[in-house]
Amino acid sequence: MSDERSRRWRMVLGGPADEALGKPEGRDGQMDAALAALYDAGGRPDAAEQQGGRRSAGLGSSAPKVARWLGDIREYFPGTVVQVMQSDAIERLDLTRLLLEPEMLAAVEPDVHLVGTLLSLNRVMPAKTKEAARQVVRTVVEDLEKRISQKTRAAVTGALNRAARINRPRHADIDWDRTIRANLKHYQPEYRTVIPDRLIGYGRRTTSVQRDVVLCVDQSGSMAASVVFSGVFASVLASMRSLRTSLVVFDTAVVDLTEQLSDPVEVLFGTQLGGGTDINRAIAYGQQLISRPRDSIFVLISDLYEGGVREQMLRRVAEMTAAGVQVVVLLALSDEGAPAYDHDNAAALAALGVPAFACTPDAFPEVMAAAIERRDLRAFAEGRDGL
Repeated sequence: MSDERSRRWRMVLGGPADEALGKPEGRDGQMDAALAALYDAGGRPDAAEQQGGRRSAGLGSSAPKVARWLGDIREYFPGTVVQVMQSDAIERLDLTRLLLEPEMLAAVEPDVHLVGTLLSLNRVMPAKTKEAARQVVRTVVEDLEKRISQKTRAAVTGALNRAARINRPRHADIDWDRTIRANLKHYQPEYRTVIPDRLIGYGRRTTSVQRDVVLCVDQSGSMAASVVFSGVFASVLASMRSLRTSLVVFDTAVVDLTEQLSDPVEVLFGTQLGGGTDINRAIAYGQQLISRPRDSIFVLISDLYEGGVREQMLRRVAEMTAAGVQVVVLLALSDEGAPAYDHDNAAALAALGVPAFACTPDAFPEVMAAAIERRDLRAFAEGRDGL
């Protein structure tokens, strides 16, 4: 086995491989110590003693020690690995309490999962920590806005232009794909072409509000990443004059955060992760915000574990679709992979013509464009490995 391969296997296997592969030294030794502190013997403070003093593993509950460890992993590992290790440390070593200290927040690498943890601590966070927490949240929000803003605006604007079609377009405004489809019955075999009876064109841009969008977001504990992404997307959509955007978050209570949409950080601090779920109550509130159903999009982001009245929830969705509202149900809005969700409720919604599927942040602009153009979301969901 080559030296480099032996080195890599030793870093993967940890201390038990010292005898066979040798003990790492120098930078490798420092990286190994950082990994051992988190993963060896469960990262318990007494791990070194249990291993006969061979390895100084464990972070314990010492804020200075954890802060040094956070600094070490940022030096030794790339950002994506640091985020995974931070998330594991919070879960495995129960470091939530330490995140209430400003010094700890200054040492961490900001990411979506950390923001979710901070939001869950919002109500118990001491005043001296809140400003540091806000800075962490603002850093993540600004990064997300750079990632999604331009794509979202382009997708939504394009969809609005395509949706506002006119029947006497100028040549430059003709939508040839839709025109040909609409005139296939006028195909002339002898000429091997379609002679259009009706032209379909793109509508001209307008400054008026063309669509009303209601985002209804489940803020139960399992939806933390979805809440963060939803808050940022809602702020981006609210900045577009062609849309009237409302944001509603819910657990067993319903909170309307529409007035805070100009500042996504305020939006996120207005949420309260955790608690139960009453989807029916949230949909009932969202229905009240819809004044022109045919021009409205209702986006429910929830894992569909309903603690309220299931039959009423389904009836309300059916009422909205019958009235012409374009209803979209996302089981998650995150990069975390396939979510856990209530399969019975998802199947019941699909039977109503409203498929429920998970969506990554990068795909959300396309979902919104499809909803604006009133495309069949069932096909879209199947293409996204939905139900």
